[in-house]
Amino acid sequence: MSTEIEINSPKRLRHLKLVGIVALLVAAGIVASGVTSRLHAKRELTTWSADQAVPTVVAYTPKRDTDAQSLVLPGHLSAFVNAPIYARVSGYLHAWYADIGTHVKAGQLLGQIDTPDLDQQLQQARADLQNSQANEKLAASTAHRWTEMLKQDSVSQQDADEKTSDLVAKQATVDAAQANVRRLDALESFKRIVAPFDGVVTARKTDIGALIDAGGGSGPELFAVSDAKQLRVYVSVPQDEAAAIKPGMTATLSVPERPGMKFDAKLVDTDDSIEASSGTLLVQLAVDNKDGLLIPGEYTEVHFALPVDAHALSIPASSLIFRQQGLQVAVVGPDNRAVLKPVTIGTDLGTHVEIATGLNATDRVIDNPPDSLASGDPVRLQDNAAGTGRGTGTAALATRRASEDTHG
Repeated sequence: MSTEIEINSPKRLRHLKLVGIVALLVAAGIVASGVTSRLHAKRELTTWSADQAVPTVVAYTPKRDTDAQSLVLPGHLSAFVNAPIYARVSGYLHAWYADIGTHVKAGQLLGQIDTPDLDQQLQQARADLQNSQANEKLAASTAHRWTEMLKQDSVSQQDADEKTSDLVAKQATVDAAQANVRRLDALESFKRIVAPFDGVVTARKTDIGALIDAGGGSGPELFAVSDAKQLRVYVSVPQDEAAAIKPGMTATLSVPERPGMKFDAKLVDTDDSIEASSGTLLVQLAVDNKDGLLIPGEYTEVHFALPVDAHALSIPASSLIFRQQGLQVAVVGPDNRAVLKPVTIGTDLGTHVEIATGLNATDRVIDNPPDSLASGDPVRLQDNAAGTGRGTGTAALATRRASEDTHG
């Protein structure tokens, strides 16, 4: 029995070795398969992460504006001629004949002033004139007689000259008295308050029996008359738009109380200076108001049609990048890598801007670029439509431009 064990023992050892080797091989295969699977998964994850890190962007080609841009600014309407009327003589208002809203003609009587003091001064001046004329007549007769006696050597030359000089003095006194009478007659004419031109009475600040003080423009006005058949429009244009304001320009007006109505206005002149406090240019326009639809003193919206720059390219404001290096725009290069270009803005139109320098008409501009985007970064174009400039990017640009076609 011991002999059998000794005989079979080497065989069993070889069998156990074989089993161990197979087990080791199986374990090694399992380990190798796991490592390979992990390496493959890691490579796939790295590839997927890198692929996900490439931003998907919308690109478009810049557009040249062919339509005139509209600059909308608030304006102030004023009567073409407005005259506050003051008293030139003191007294009491006897009567008024035109109230506010009355359409009057030039020379039409608005009111009349009682001036008892002035009336007495005029009477005294006329009496002084008569006295001076009587003295002149006597001096003329005396001078004539003394001249005749001088011819007969009845009087001395000195006496004759004195009488002649007295006549000249009396004539000067008459001239002064006549001038005083004319002055008071002119003041008497101011008792009648008349309209200086055809227009509408816009104010009456006096009443019957009111004490009138000749203020010479410093006292309270009695009436105000405005000519509103043509109105002036005053607009303050920002300095960055002042260069576009040219003589002969036209504009359209709109007022809140006349919805849907437009009024044509023509530029008259500017003050040719920039107001330091506001940084604006004062512009004056004229608008016809024969129908009386516009009211002096009200505010209006003024629409200027700005000239088009044939070389300017328009892009959405969302494409601009503001960084330490300055204003930039990201474009897609030929190898689908981002390129950051420095640009300058010609005109800010709100949701879109006109680029003066830095862009070409063939550039593919990225809309809403990521904050971390840098030159050389790869990008993926959405729907592969950006190459023609007619895809999603162009649609987005059109949508923004439709949302705001005017600026102010």
